[in-house]
Amino acid sequence: MIPELPDASSRMALPEPSAEARAHSDAVVKRIRDEIDAGAGWLPFSRYMELALYAPGLGYYSAGARKLGRDGDFVTAPEISPLFGRTLARQVAQGLDAGLEQVLEVGAGSGALAATLLDELERLEKLPERYLILELSADLRERSRDMLAARVPHLLERVAWLASLPPGFSGVILGNEVLDAMPADVIRARAGAIEQAGVTVDRGRLGWSWRPAPEALAKEALALHLPEGYRTELQRAACAFVRSVGDILERGVALFVDYGFPAREYYHPQRGDGTLMCHYRHHAHEDPFFLPGLQDITTHVDFSAIARAAGDAGLDVCGYTSQAQFLINCGITEVLAQAPSDKAAAYLPLASQVNRLTSPAEMGELFKVIALCRGHAAPLLGFATGDRRHTL
Repeated sequence: MIPELPDASSRMALPEPSAEARAHSDAVVKRIRDEIDAGAGWLPFSRYMELALYAPGLGYYSAGARKLGRDGDFVTAPEISPLFGRTLARQVAQGLDAGLEQVLEVGAGSGALAATLLDELERLEKLPERYLILELSADLRERSRDMLAARVPHLLERVAWLASLPPGFSGVILGNEVLDAMPADVIRARAGAIEQAGVTVDRGRLGWSWRPAPEALAKEALALHLPEGYRTELQRAACAFVRSVGDILERGVALFVDYGFPAREYYHPQRGDGTLMCHYRHHAHEDPFFLPGLQDITTHVDFSAIARAAGDAGLDVCGYTSQAQFLINCGITEVLAQAPSDKAAAYLPLASQVNRLTSPAEMGELFKVIALCRGHAAPLLGFATGDRRHTL
């Protein structure tokens, strides 16, 4: 997710919602407060995040407001440039060439990536037999269906939408900016013990509240040897999802693209306030209680934890690198070269998009790609050089 980073005063200058949007947020707050009341006045932050993002008909990803693109709250790589999907298609095509006949995209959002991938795979004569889309949001299912109907209507017969993971799957699984939006536990080290963040109501407003962490959560956090006062997140829901992928993946490759770090960077002493971030109308800020239901709430991904979860499920980590290195390995410069360089009006915007996707100052270094495999020993194109598995 790429918001415009605000200056220090912008928290007070975030755009005002419409009366209808504010009423929707009020309904989300009521839903959350009801659960806080049912929980004796306290709710784990992970559950708060789950409700704010996914409560049926109310949560940020479950309701009808536009999330992605210029009219939403953030943009992702597929909206920034079709070159992202066209380049990723080369990695997908390699898997299809190896006999992996299906693609499963987790959280397709607007459908921009699916449309670009299908279009490019058709051009490469590498179309999958089926393109499955796992999308929990009815609204986003409809938006992605509309996108595909507009851009690749003749390929719709190959596409099916799912509400849960299939019981078994062989093929290529894709997840672009999926793990970061899964509910996370917020914890801190205090007096040699671990506290868990929760949400309570104070003077009529939602706010933070801390309690001793339950045994399993505390044990996991203590293993990190955090310094006194250190606050961070544990992405147990994302790890559980990866284990679920391991349960259903019979043969194939799962590729996840997201922003984050290996553990030694994620829990660096200078990152003592954690990575929790919110996105609203292309502004980034740190208040998860601002207009619940109208903003995204995310954390960066601990890729070491994701790798361990994959191992627990019997998956191999078969690649890990930066987004820039992955795209370069997959041939993004060759894809760009297909544009007529003598027509500046067409070429220059694409060149600027490539820079945004690959520059260390933009998405190139912060975003990573991890590949998880079962029964697929062939080297992957996207990790031919610059593989960083040794850092996990």
